[in-house]
Amino acid sequence: MKKVIIFLFIVTIIGLLISNKQEKITIPLDAIRFRIIANSSNFEDQEEKIEIKKDLEPILESILSKSTSIEETRTLVNENMQDIEKIISQKEENYSINFGKNYFPEKVYYDVTYPAGEYESLVITLGDGLGENWWCVLFPPLCLLEAEEENIDKVEYKLFAKEIIEKFR
Repeated sequence: MKKVIIFLFIVTIIGLLISNKQEKITIPLDAIRFRIIANSSNFEDQEEKIEIKKDLEPILESILSKSTSIEETRTLVNENMQDIEKIISQKEENYSINFGKNYFPEKVYYDVTYPAGEYESLVITLGDGLGENWWCVLFPPLCLLEAEEENIDKVEYKLFAKEIIEKFR
């Protein structure tokens, strides 16, 4: 009986350690991120950021639907830069756009940790750029999947041993 209790104790500890550890995933080297940084975190600036994102979605959809490689995505982003600027300038006078290497802070999304670092990206900074940001990946095209998965449940990873132990609690 002691061996069973010790075994269950060890399995419990291992299960808890594994379940609390976040997975580190790296963005592929051939990825292009997209980020919009709001002026501030107040409600109006956050709403403006989301409105600009929504207004840019048709251009992004066009870029993503035509692109089959990172080179094509780069070309299409550059070719559509004037349209992107036109949309932003209709909502915000003070903004900057940088298409190149930009710093991204660590991001946790659906229990997956994306490490901080310099990434090829299109970054739009509204005003002072001190607010919360929205981001996605333009290539490979993961950018608009979030909008399509609003009603999809989050993926849940389970540990078999942990499930057995929880049945006995």
